[in-house]
Amino acid sequence: MLMALPKKAGAVVLTAGLLALASPAAATAATGGHPAARHSHRYGEDTLRRDLAAVRQAGGGDVNVLARVDGTAGGPLMARIGTRTAGSPAPIPWHAHFRVASTTKTFTATVVLQLVAEKRLSLDDTVEHWLPGVVAGNGNDGSRVTVRDLLRQTSGLYDYIDDPEIRDRLFNHFDENRYDTTPAADLVAVAMRHRPLFVPERGGATRWAYSNTNYLLAGMIAEKAGGASWADLVERRVIAKLGLRDTSIPGRDPHLPGPRVNVYVTGADGRPFDVTDHSLQHTADSGVVSTAADLDTFFRALAGGRLLPAAQWREMRRTVERTDDPEDVAEMPEGTYGLGLREIPLSCGGHYYTHEGDGLGVNTRPAVSADGRRAVTVSITTTTAPPDLATLNRATGTLIDHALCAAAAEDSPRG
Repeated sequence: MLMALPKKAGAVVLTAGLLALASPAAATAATGGHPAARHSHRYGEDTLRRDLAAVRQAGGGDVNVLARVDGTAGGPLMARIGTRTAGSPAPIPWHAHFRVASTTKTFTATVVLQLVAEKRLSLDDTVEHWLPGVVAGNGNDGSRVTVRDLLRQTSGLYDYIDDPEIRDRLFNHFDENRYDTTPAADLVAVAMRHRPLFVPERGGATRWAYSNTNYLLAGMIAEKAGGASWADLVERRVIAKLGLRDTSIPGRDPHLPGPRVNVYVTGADGRPFDVTDHSLQHTADSGVVSTAADLDTFFRALAGGRLLPAAQWREMRRTVERTDDPEDVAEMPEGTYGLGLREIPLSCGGHYYTHEGDGLGVNTRPAVSADGRRAVTVSITTTTAPPDLATLNRATGTLIDHALCAAAAEDSPRG
């Protein structure tokens, strides 16, 4: 039985009977109850609440939203709107766990670059070198695709999530497949049934197209070079190194740890259908579970030089323009794409780094300033139909821009 993951940065929608997501009890706002939020700042509680309300409206007006800003004077700023479960008055937990979906790609890229720094592999190594015969057939050629191509989405390989059989099993038979744990290699084999979108040309113009298949292969190569499973590498080299106590890789375990926010869809019978627990996201493109606090810590550590040597951090930030798949480009945050990392401009000048994550009923938007001093994470749990991602990205982008530009103003010299 095949599994399926959310498509790229696009939200998953289920069958016709599951397209409309259930609306839980009316959400409530709460910020001041969190002790660390009791302080005044240029970007303070009131501004964060207003920006978070705009995110909720952009998500359809009936979603659960949580935001955290770290690196502010006096402790983190936090705001929340929504409830823990349908029909409950209990608010979203401040430290709710959620599946980060494609934000996992930044964790995977970090581990690969650590192995590069240790000279266990090279970004110029081909897929064929590490995984002989895996990328082959139907015009696919692993000798033409490098590790760098995988990490920056310039391989041209077909995205396994677009395979009609996989989409049918998810869209039309979700409940039958929710505990599926198909290995990454089998999912890559699905992608090999299809011709690539293009074959990379060395020295030619760089073409870009987002494909989750790239990160399955990157994880498989990391396992060979690092001598351990992808999950073990991330847990040892990132999670344990940073002391991320609320970050994990459940793998085959379908249960989301608590505290959490439950996710519901409307089933064919019109009743709310809980899709919180599942095993569909367990591979190197989407398998991490975390919290807003831990994601802020991770991205600040990455930008602050605690996870990668300077040479590999520069390589991670060497970006390319997005060229292919206009629909996906429209749905994704703006900016250019590096090695598992986006670079997005700020309205006040400069830029920040991010990688969005859109999974089954969850949209994650982390961001970190270029100097690593301030980070923001916005977590959205859908309780209505999946949001329009272009609209959601504008609202979350505005919140991030406000928070990070405020930080730049606060840090600038005063005359």
